[in-house]
Amino acid sequence: MATFWRFYGFSFIFTLICLALGVWYGWSSTNSIPGTLSLLWIVVVLSVLEVSLSFDNAVVNASVLKEMDEVWQRRFLTWGIAFAVFGMRIVFPLAVVAIAAGLGPIETVNLSLNDPREYERIVSSAHVGIAGFGGAFLAMVGLKFFFDLDKEIHWISIIEKNLARFAALPAAEIALLLLVMWGISTTLEPADALTFLVAGILGLVTFIAVEGVNAILEMKEQAAKLQGAVVRSGLGGFLYLNVLDASFSFDGVIGAFALSNNMIVIALGLSIGAMFVRSMTIHLVRQGTLAAYRFLEHGAFWAIIVLGAIMLMSAKVHIPETITGLIGAILIGLSFWWSVRYNRRHPEASVLPAD
Repeated sequence: MATFWRFYGFSFIFTLICLALGVWYGWSSTNSIPGTLSLLWIVVVLSVLEVSLSFDNAVVNASVLKEMDEVWQRRFLTWGIAFAVFGMRIVFPLAVVAIAAGLGPIETVNLSLNDPREYERIVSSAHVGIAGFGGAFLAMVGLKFFFDLDKEIHWISIIEKNLARFAALPAAEIALLLLVMWGISTTLEPADALTFLVAGILGLVTFIAVEGVNAILEMKEQAAKLQGAVVRSGLGGFLYLNVLDASFSFDGVIGAFALSNNMIVIALGLSIGAMFVRSMTIHLVRQGTLAAYRFLEHGAFWAIIVLGAIMLMSAKVHIPETITGLIGAILIGLSFWWSVRYNRRHPEASVLPAD
């Protein structure tokens, strides 16, 4: 119990604060107990939905976070949550509406509070661009994991070994992604196709830029280490993780409108989920779960590729978030079961580090 509270205590405190705010807002806006309870129920459902759809996010975050020192791990949990909560769950939808409708910040906030249906309509109308950007970034995250010449562990060997071999071709994964984006764009109306391609290219460029910043910082750290300096690494990974988390958030923010078009309700519900995903990430890192279950990362990265593909395809066809989450859960569940089976056959590989 002490271990559980150590990892998730702050998330539970954060949850209580958000629920208290939900009660206050519900009573202020409805002046009734049933209305307040109904609003609070939506907040709870949104938070559970966010956690259930984001386990692959936690696993991938953990794969990056394990390379960072404890200082940057704590900063990801504290500073990063400000970006995840206020940036992606509040500022991002407002920015989309402000740009799409040509409104100022104050008018946009007023619109979200006083005319939530119009606010939802404007956010949803920007879905093609969001799908292109987020889908391209997530697809590159997943493809990069498998297009790796140095990769020695393979889960779905018949596919993963061949993808690793193709990594010898420079930028093979970028070429594959561009072909997929072009194929999807041919099914869209000309205006939407242009928006989709531009957004997708920007998502690709963002991925390359973040990877570039990370590589530069790593080279500087290595040079400093060679000169005997003590290096506290993590800035590049911190930036990468926040962009990655933002990409995961795009579809969740849009999908949340299926349950509510109230900006405050959505922000409260998704923020609780985002906090628990971060705690889950720290738990995975500190407990050494990724090292103990060798195929768990593979399942998460396959889930990311599927999520990226679904986001790209959603520019043309809507795919319910339930299906997205179910596919991700199945892939991660299978990779976990495969890892357990491997550990039974190779007991020496299943020893967890001491807590």
